[in-house]
Amino acid sequence: MGQLVVNNGLCSCSMGTAPCALVFLPIHMASGSKQPAANIMDFIPYLNVSGFAMCNSMANPAVAAATAAKFGAFTPAACIPTLPAPWAPGAIKTTIGKFPALDSSSVLTCAYGGVISITYAGEATITVS
Repeated sequence: MGQLVVNNGLCSCSMGTAPCALVFLPIHMASGSKQPAANIMDFIPYLNVSGFAMCNSMANPAVAAATAAKFGAFTPAACIPTLPAPWAPGAIKTTIGKFPALDSSSVLTCAYGGVISITYAGEATITVS
């Protein structure tokens, strides 16, 4: 069981250099602590997950190009999240808008190898299972 994730929660990426605030619109008509609640399908880059400042993954073409331009000296580049699949696993029993609720134990995997995890759910009182 984890905490229900709501608007203004925080996440971090294993390849990023700064945390990111999560943004969830009130489209599911569900809330927690007076903030819109999320489900596992809320993973849209730049809408729900804005980015983590700089990316340190050599699998990211921008990082590889910046490193090549500096003659092999590792050079991070701007983070542009590339998220091919929804948050996983999500809540087992609790649904929001026909999909599992997003809980604080869920993770996203970036196409460039980063693992995005919830560091603050945005509220601390609602537990989902």
